[in-house]
Amino acid sequence: MTRILITRPLPDDVIAAAEDLFEVELREKTTPMTRTEMRAALALYDGILPTLGDRFDATTFGDGTHRCKVLANFGVGYNHIDVAAARGAGITVTNTPGAVTDATADIALMLMLMSCRRAGEGERLVRAGAWEGWHPTQMLGLHMTGKVLGVIGMGRIGQAIARRAHFGFGMEVVFSNRSPRQTEMPARQLDTPEEVAAAADVVVVAVPGGAETHRMIGAEFFAAMKPTAHFVNISRGDVVAEDALISALQTGGIAGAGLDVYEFEPQVPEALRALENVTLLPHLGTAALEVRVAMGRMAVDNLRAFFAGQTPPNAV
Repeated sequence: MTRILITRPLPDDVIAAAEDLFEVELREKTTPMTRTEMRAALALYDGILPTLGDRFDATTFGDGTHRCKVLANFGVGYNHIDVAAARGAGITVTNTPGAVTDATADIALMLMLMSCRRAGEGERLVRAGAWEGWHPTQMLGLHMTGKVLGVIGMGRIGQAIARRAHFGFGMEVVFSNRSPRQTEMPARQLDTPEEVAAAADVVVVAVPGGAETHRMIGAEFFAAMKPTAHFVNISRGDVVAEDALISALQTGGIAGAGLDVYEFEPQVPEALRALENVTLLPHLGTAALEVRVAMGRMAVDNLRAFFAGQTPPNAV
């Protein structure tokens, strides 16, 4: 029977769906696999269902042949897998697009509101027992309705964020994208991310991870933003030069930030944690049970199709 390794605990429904089709081994640890574990898995299993942090790079694949023929990634982002090296080793890579779109867009809107309205700072004030009661100038933030949203990366998730912002909050939308993009809501495409930064009251980054976007948001970008503007990242942590973001927050170059991902995740710099004008979430983008089940079932369906001799629906 086909042997599959699932590299992290997943919802019970996903495990059951996999066990209906394959001989499954579940790795119980919640931490990323070590290189030794990954190399052993490539030799022992016909397929692997990995996820964020399991860094299948060229060194991991090496020069040898492997029993494993498919990596069915749990997640839409797959910058932790060297797809070209996998193909060179005769291994197909798949992902789970679509299932994550709405959940990630919801988190983006939550971070936008939390940053603009200083919600994290306010909650810390209450929890510390330091709140002295309401008054007219207490913790004044940015009224988000009617403001300008800038989206960096207008793919599925970027458009879902823009829809929510425009139709839900009456926001004007500007965006940058590597190629021309038609949208289903009024939106203006600008030539560069820096032009978007200069025009927007709130900026959300929604580009995929990888070499092309590594640290693409840096000091020049933050210098272009308004000092009253807020920055949100729900893409990949290493898309942003974290040192440049910290500097912009510390010096008042921007008003605030909302982050769900970090450059060296799970390490979050003490300088960032010490700031009151930043909302920090532990990578909650898709952390809803039904979403994680949908992602897992999509990954299992990619495995099913591959071992049935079909082209997986989400091959990358």
